Amino acid sequence: MKRWLILLILMICQASATVEDQGSVAASETGGVWPATSLPSLPASLAAYCPEEMGRLVLSAELAGPQSEPEKGYITPGRTIEYIVSIKNDGPVDVDAELNIDPEGCPLDWFSWTGKSLRIPAGLSRSETLLMSPDINAVAGRYEFNVEASGRCIKSGSFPVSFDVQGYDYASETAVSGAGQFQINKDVRSMNSGIKSNKDVYFSGSVDALVKNEYLVDQAKGRNPNFQEQDAVDNYMALNPGDALFGTENFKSSMVFGGVGAKFLESYNVKQMEFKNQDLNLHQTGSLKKTAEFRTADNFTGYYLIDAKQIIPGQKSLKEHDEYLGSFEINRRILFKDQPAISMPSCFSNPTFASPSISGSCNSFVNRLNTFAQSA
Repeated sequence: MKRWLILLILMICQASATVEDQGSVAASETGGVWPATSLPSLPASLAAYCPEEMGRLVLSAELAGPQSEPEKGYITPGRTIEYIVSIKNDGPVDVDAELNIDPEGCPLDWFSWTGKSLRIPAGLSRSETLLMSPDINAVAGRYEFNVEASGRCIKSGSFPVSFDVQGYDYASETAVSGAGQFQINKDVRSMNSGIKSNKDVYFSGSVDALVKNEYLVDQAKGRNPNFQEQDAVDNYMALNPGDALFGTENFKSSMVFGGVGAKFLESYNVKQMEFKNQDLNLHQTGSLKKTAEFRTADNFTGYYLIDAKQIIPGQKSLKEHDEYLGSFEINRRILFKDQPAISMPSCFSNPTFASPSISGSCNSFVNRLNTFAQSA
């Protein structure tokens, strides 16, 4: 019994000495009798413990643009679509949330970002713009990814997203830089899209960059153009007498094959061109159906012509003609549309015809005509 008492006294003395050593400075400074004590810190596992999840994070990811726009989720390789990612804190306290992308089958470099940290006040929402850009070699097909959000002491959220990549039926890209002579000829004809495009370009001299791109997608969906032609010239200079950059470019969208009835002609012969940035888009199908748009911004010395027209027999005739000779900087946009006619009410969709004659042959003809009208 005495032995156990001695051991207990020794243990108490050791514990008292340890506490006194930790708080000896505080005791000497304050003159206090009791030694200072420190509160033990909680283990990391206990510090992160939540008695319950308070609320939840609600996610959504919608394509930018009108909600009623059809076929919004279609894109072609090399182009960009924009999503608005919204996250709502449906809880009683502010949350430091982590917003992440689970790419599924999409390459990470297609996303403008894959992770963000957001502080979201209780009951409020925050939004972020997410850009999706499939590379020029993207395989056509449907792709999916998930937007996910998590935070401490709140239920995580997730939202699935899918989009479709439409492949090109034709793509041609040319990039040239240097000094000397260069000539290019391109001729594109597609009966499915009612497109005829021809360009002949030649230069002799020096150019930092000359780019000619063309893309064709038959039956394009969404905002993708059926045909897109891009030109870029950077710092062309004639080096010797007789040098020039000249070309003729024609484009036609035929009404007979479902096009817009638009024609564009561009012709130039310049000695100097500081820059030229040009884009021509034809939308025969998709969200921007029956639209042809031409844009160009140029700085040049020489001769330059733009001739554009849209002719729809019995409806409209629009013509534009520009000619420049000298040193100019221009910015030009021409937009042609052919909005589809409004459908007639259903009460007129199946008309019936009355016969003014009682002859058997006329009655037979009228009956056949009514049968045809009902089946139309």
